[in-house]
Amino acid sequence: MTRDITIDARWDGEAAVWIATSEAVPGLVVEADTWPSMIDEVRLVLPDLLELSGHSGEKLSLTFKAEEHLDLAGA
Repeated sequence: MTRDITIDARWDGEAAVWIATSEAVPGLVVEADTWPSMIDEVRLVLPDLLELSGHSGEKLSLTFKAEEHLDLAGA
């Protein structure tokens, strides 16, 4: 059986990093300066976090959702 996990990623312009979290994985907070690096970091720490929560060994399907907030001056 496959476990679907949604990873919420947002760009922090002040820190110039992507931040990844997930409601499905308590403790998942990853920062990286590029999108591919952020995905690599998530793949690196996710198995350990799942093992700590008693969900190790499951086949995973990850969906990454990106968000970026911009403030624009009025026209």
